[in-house]
Amino acid sequence: MVWDKCNFWLARTYGMRSIASVNLPNLLTFSRLPLLFIITGLLHLPGKWTGTAAFLCFVAGALTDWADGYFARRMGLVSDFGKLMDALTDKVFVVGLFIVLLVMGEMGTWALPLLLLILSREFLVTGLRLVAASSGTVLAAEQSGKHKTVSQIVCLVLLLLGVALREDFPGVPAPLLAGLQSAGQVFFVAATVLTLSSGTQYLIKYWHLFTGRGRS
Repeated sequence: MVWDKCNFWLARTYGMRSIASVNLPNLLTFSRLPLLFIITGLLHLPGKWTGTAAFLCFVAGALTDWADGYFARRMGLVSDFGKLMDALTDKVFVVGLFIVLLVMGEMGTWALPLLLLILSREFLVTGLRLVAASSGTVLAAEQSGKHKTVSQIVCLVLLLLGVALREDFPGVPAPLLAGLQSAGQVFFVAATVLTLSSGTQYLIKYWHLFTGRGRS
């Protein structure tokens, strides 16, 4: 198989004893980390089409969130490592971009406490996942967590699209740009609510992992 040969080559290139963690799904997962820095750089570079390039890079990064799971299932490469890293890279990618857009002024200072709430939730759930992993348990993604992720992605799509149109397409009407920014901010508020709601559900459901007690 072509993918098996690619996995073997990657494992040999990076000096790994096992090809279990070097495969297409995991490479797609980790690709979101360099994409975060590429998008940040493009958003701060002067010149034509950098905003559009940043938007397209984000779309590519968002698609990898679907593609890594799809290829993992299709190639029979679903693993606990992949599940954990997928969740972690998602958080870094999305929250990192929220911070970048906040610094750029695409969201007002009112968004700062909401972003801190999102960060707090992500740290808590990540800690919960790590505690669970240390005991050999991988927490499955909850439906509420998936809704949270979708709302965050829609928020970023709207805000980054607004930046791209404003920077690279001067003829776009101002009301459309304002509408995209306002819609993005509305989705940010919705994403915050869903983030806190899903985080609360995780903590209630899996709190026994923190306390070391079995479920009652």
